[in-house]
Amino acid sequence: MEYHNPVLLKETVDGLNIKEDGVYVDVTFGGGGHSKEILSRLGEKGKLYAFDQDQDALDNALDDPRFTLISQNFRHLKKFLRFYGIKKVDGILGDFGVSSHQFDVAERGFSLRFAADLDMRMDQEGEISAYNVVNEYSEKDLQSVLFQYGEIRNAKAVAAQIIAVREEQPIKTTEELRIALKRFLPNHKEHKILAQIYQAIRIEVNQEIEVLKEFLLQTQELLEEGGRISLISYHSLEDRLVKRFIRSGLFEGEPEKDFYGRVEVPFKKVGKLMIPSNEEIKINNRARSAKLRIAERL
Repeated sequence: MEYHNPVLLKETVDGLNIKEDGVYVDVTFGGGGHSKEILSRLGEKGKLYAFDQDQDALDNALDDPRFTLISQNFRHLKKFLRFYGIKKVDGILGDFGVSSHQFDVAERGFSLRFAADLDMRMDQEGEISAYNVVNEYSEKDLQSVLFQYGEIRNAKAVAAQIIAVREEQPIKTTEELRIALKRFLPNHKEHKILAQIYQAIRIEVNQEIEVLKEFLLQTQELLEEGGRISLISYHSLEDRLVKRFIRSGLFEGEPEKDFYGRVEVPFKKVGKLMIPSNEEIKINNRARSAKLRIAERL
């Protein structure tokens, strides 16, 4: 699968506990790997709706009367399913993060391997790119982005360096950003620190944390009782949100207890956290940080 290798393919789809005549949603269509597997388990009356905001993914649309691909960000999940007359579904699959295709196309600016314009937009028509974040954000906002989303310990100094360099001339490319931050990148840690900085900027550009929160809240409205979510996260910020939401239906704090000390939560956890096998990681190194969590609507 050249566009994107689906991670934890069998485990993720198994987790949906698919009914042949059910209605399912793949909110991160990409190369269509997970969607193909779902369709292989659906009967003639089953339906699959998929979402992807990346225009490149539309070329992978599947020719199947049971399948509909919606060219939108999954933060609009409920709105666009309603457009198709869907108010309830039996399962929702999400494989978050950047697709292999987005990493591999140099001009998209996602990868450390290529010198490219600062872009990092998953939606190629999005208004804010990495260039805007690096060259237009205030020092305070840059520091916040780097600390919150990249967990950069010296975020204040890194943000100040970006400001100092861009005052001389704009930072236009990934290579110019690397050079600007060279003093913060010791040889033995350069790749790791740059990856954290790229992650922080990418999350801000694509509003990934806000989008994930909006999406998760909609899942509890959309899922039938007994319906399931099967979600793959790739970094700790996402995984913490998913884990906490499954446990309590909240992103912070604890659910309120009733008079008898009981709490009402929307989901129950199904099975344990799953990670890729060593064999899968050997075949697809990008799977190494994947974490799969499955939950059922109560």
